[in-house]
Amino acid sequence: MLNYNLTNQEIAIRLLVAAVFGGLVGWDRQRKEGVAGLRTHMLVCVGSALIMIVSAFGFNDIMGKPSIVLDPSRIAAQVISGIGFLGAGTILFLRPQIIVGLTTAAGLWAVAGIGLAIGGGLYFPAFIATLIILIILALLKPFEKKFFKSTRGKTMILSYNSKLISLAQIESIFTKYELVASEIFIHTNKDHTSDELKVTFDFNSAPSSILSALDEFKTIEGIQEINSHI
Repeated sequence: MLNYNLTNQEIAIRLLVAAVFGGLVGWDRQRKEGVAGLRTHMLVCVGSALIMIVSAFGFNDIMGKPSIVLDPSRIAAQVISGIGFLGAGTILFLRPQIIVGLTTAAGLWAVAGIGLAIGGGLYFPAFIATLIILIILALLKPFEKKFFKSTRGKTMILSYNSKLISLAQIESIFTKYELVASEIFIHTNKDHTSDELKVTFDFNSAPSSILSALDEFKTIEGIQEINSHI
């Protein structure tokens, strides 16, 4: 049964526990370069816990008075629908059939639930939920890669001299072999002697086309090193 005379110490404990549990999930997302990281997950979890505390205990001064009927769950229920707007902001539509950020969005939604549980004093369910979420995010990744190889990213990393070859020339080779990039990362050194280009291709890109592009890059002056994962 809930204690409706919540002490300041208990309030502080609940908010701190929410910060820790939310931070655990956020740390995993930060480590894997998710759209939302450590601070975002901590804020969502602490905010949800605070809203739950306000919803359950913030109206004690008027509870029980004539003609006043309150449902403590109504305010908390809005968190679940409201978090959808934040989650939608983490989902990126890069190209048709290429969507990233869904796992982060689902993590934010789950973290909001953890915060609500902690705000309501349900520490054990919140703890178990945090463990399960971490297992899903961290331990199931190798199995996902093993059994769903077709969805794995096909990547190519080129180290090149930008004084000898331009990005436009590199792009023309990708176009020639009908390779569509879903993500592109460029690291440019100040001395322009060894720039790096990392390209992740659409999962529909044919390995044979990638290999053909690799063979052509080997013949081009200015390409210093090629690494690929197909």
